[in-house]
Amino acid sequence: MDLQTMIAGWVRDARTAAGLSGTALGARLALELGTERGNTKANISHWENEKHSPNLKQLLAISRVTGRSLPPEILAPMSGANDFPHPAGLSNALRVVAAEGEDDGFIQIPMVKLRLSAGITGYQAEPERRDGGTLGMRRTWLERNQYNPTHLIAIYVKGESMEPSLYAGDIVVINTLDTKLVDGAVYAFNYEGEAVVKRLARDAGQWWLTSDNVDQRKYHRKLCQGGECIVIGRVVRKESDRI
Repeated sequence: MDLQTMIAGWVRDARTAAGLSGTALGARLALELGTERGNTKANISHWENEKHSPNLKQLLAISRVTGRSLPPEILAPMSGANDFPHPAGLSNALRVVAAEGEDDGFIQIPMVKLRLSAGITGYQAEPERRDGGTLGMRRTWLERNQYNPTHLIAIYVKGESMEPSLYAGDIVVINTLDTKLVDGAVYAFNYEGEAVVKRLARDAGQWWLTSDNVDQRKYHRKLCQGGECIVIGRVVRKESDRI
């Protein structure tokens, strides 16, 4: 078994044993490494599928986050240390180091909890500490869509009203610069002092907050008007573990 294969297996085993999704591990690594260059679910998947390998600093961070020790068979060739014997079949193993520029392709978006007041435009945000507190987004995606990352926030979806489009525990990214109302688009609203994620609909000359759940008796539409319904921003992306 070559070194890259061993690393891929160890990352996968460490993550699953710790009960973490790829997104959660990536967010915790960003916090652990103390850098804005994060590791999203895609990065973790690439490591586990041998598309490329994490560097030693990243491996040590994974070890701290998951509580799983790095075996000598990986640590020795990665660190270049001479006090670890090379395992059988790996006497010519080369040190594997991910290019430093790989993480430059990601920008961290803050995960937040919204604190709202009824009828008052604007919001207060406190850090969401679950899963590391940030969400790594590809720089190319941000640039392609011309999003300013300083005006993006990410929140967890609550409840069942937007199923099957969004499930409780999914993450949505909100562009707080985009408050222009568009029929059929999804937004985060301050609705009577509560943060809600709803699809906007235009009907009979008025705007309505609608749910995607088929149970329209339980999740009926609500009129969006005046100070009781204030747009926080448009939902521009979701992250979900559901396939």
